[in-house]
Amino acid sequence: MNTALPACLSDLRQHWPLPLDVPGACLFSNRFDHSALTADAFAQCDIIAPESIQRSVSKRQAEYLAGRVCARSALLALTGAAQVPAIGADRAPVWPDPIVGSITHGSGRAAAVIAHREHCKGLGLDIESLLPAARAERLCAEILTPAEQARMDPAQVDTVVTLTFSLKESLFKALYPLVGKRFYFEHAEVLHWTAEGHARLRLLTDLSAQFGNGFEIDGQFAWFDGHLLSLVAVR
Repeated sequence: MNTALPACLSDLRQHWPLPLDVPGACLFSNRFDHSALTADAFAQCDIIAPESIQRSVSKRQAEYLAGRVCARSALLALTGAAQVPAIGADRAPVWPDPIVGSITHGSGRAAAVIAHREHCKGLGLDIESLLPAARAERLCAEILTPAEQARMDPAQVDTVVTLTFSLKESLFKALYPLVGKRFYFEHAEVLHWTAEGHARLRLLTDLSAQFGNGFEIDGQFAWFDGHLLSLVAVR
């Protein structure tokens, strides 16, 4: 495996910026710059781009490459095998058994987190940039339930909408592989969150016998490198 990064990738590192440890979990992140993507970037990383990625724009190619480099690095660190997760029929990464994981990318930063299934049933990771207040106000009713809107401090609309969006994305990524059913922003709510990065979420729909209406789970988040990173782990 070629360990040199192409010009479009930088700052590959293993770290844990989140406030709570997840036993057995491994997280890698990096930066990507789609304007620096070259024709040989995938070959430099020893990663084969799927046809759907080859046909996509440079931004999609760069974020895919960045996410797969993080995922491969995490798999190598945790399992000793440098594998690259394929794209499933539902466009989610296909992890080698017995690994669960999640990949995220946005605004020039990508990350991947994995763990053995004996430690976690599911992992959901999401990275976002803080929404401008005007855009957050426009998206508020789409992302927040009426109850969440009633609890929101209007002075924190940018933070609350960004955080709620991210935590619900992480919840979806953690649960979808377990239930095989899609659900949307109105089907979950953030009950509360703290400045220290702790959050509590509740489902508002029935997804399975285990994950039904009223099911609650912890989430966590952290701000780093100008981004919001959130994680939901199903123990």
